[in-house]
Amino acid sequence: MTDLSLEFCGIRYPNPFVLAAAPTTDKEEMVARAFEAGWGGAVLKTTSVETEDVSLVYPMMTGLDYDGKRLAALQNIDLISHYHIDVVEKRVRALKKEFPDRVVAASIMGQAKEHWQELVQRLETAGVDLIECSFSCPHGMPERGMGSTIGQNPDLVERTARWVKEAARRVPVVIKLTPQIADITVAAQAVKKSGADGVCAINTVKGIIGVDIHDFVPQPRVLDKSTIGGVSGLAIKPVALRCVAEIARDVGIPITASGGITTWRDAVEFLLLGARNLQVCTAAMQYGFELVKDLKEGLGNYMEEMNFSSVEEIVGKALPNLVDHNSLSRNHKVVSRVDEDRCINCGRCYIACNDGGHQAITMSEDRVPQIDEEECVGCGFCTTICPVYCLQMERVEEKS
Repeated sequence: MTDLSLEFCGIRYPNPFVLAAAPTTDKEEMVARAFEAGWGGAVLKTTSVETEDVSLVYPMMTGLDYDGKRLAALQNIDLISHYHIDVVEKRVRALKKEFPDRVVAASIMGQAKEHWQELVQRLETAGVDLIECSFSCPHGMPERGMGSTIGQNPDLVERTARWVKEAARRVPVVIKLTPQIADITVAAQAVKKSGADGVCAINTVKGIIGVDIHDFVPQPRVLDKSTIGGVSGLAIKPVALRCVAEIARDVGIPITASGGITTWRDAVEFLLLGARNLQVCTAAMQYGFELVKDLKEGLGNYMEEMNFSSVEEIVGKALPNLVDHNSLSRNHKVVSRVDEDRCINCGRCYIACNDGGHQAITMSEDRVPQIDEEECVGCGFCTTICPVYCLQMERVEEKS
């Protein structure tokens, strides 16, 4: 079988698929079942010192349905784990004993230097493989000076990451970054300057997923109130891809990617843009731990098809093709073409082009799209809305 192993921050993972710090990793028995299914590693849900009060509310999750599809995105108002470090360090010992070949990481959060460093020291003693620090929670913790309050301030990022790294004698330290910042590379540079070993990009995106239009309560509702939460799932994948690419291109620090990874194709895209490790949360919650079998099989088949002998060969391969806007060719002429055999005559491309494009599509009497190449500028909008993919852009020669 294809070798899916990959090194991240000096640790060899049997495959790059890791459960992110989330409800999926909040119990030892759940992580054990995930490892049995084939996940290469898991980040235990973010823990804290015993004196930290974690007061959860329910319900804490709500989904965004779109175009008949359930859960295009998930919003949560969850907090860190209510299991403190005394419980988590026992879980680390048990999981490493039972699954010595899997990577057991732990996520931590503290209010003070002594909290951060105590958590590191206790987890190292317990035998953890990697420590992830949450500088990124978008709700429920920033008012305490934690979470994204740190991640949005590069000075706090560097200072706090340095505290953690100073306390870590053996294990690598990874800092989870928030996308709620004007330039995530500034935060990543601060991590690199601190001496920490890598970054995780991204955490959830702060948002409101919906409002009940009859009684005016945002979701998820707790009695008759709600709050701003963190949005995850497939909908945030474009944001996560952008953040990973910018960090890989401009900072040069190992990246574990998180944010919308649902299929093996998603996984490949993150690897191509520079990620060396892939964290999954919402998709694992939605489809279960067996999802990893599809992820591994799909990645393996892709590698065979593309003649890649290792996952390492995929990492960053698309970065040379990501350039600034002013570096793109202005001499590239394309027009839309129609595959009439596939067309179902729905007329959506006609409406899109006339009301959102350049009025380059007309409809024949039998409702087949006709492209006026003189009017078509090649914007590509029609190809994005066709339900049967019967339109595509083709390059044409410029007239002299």
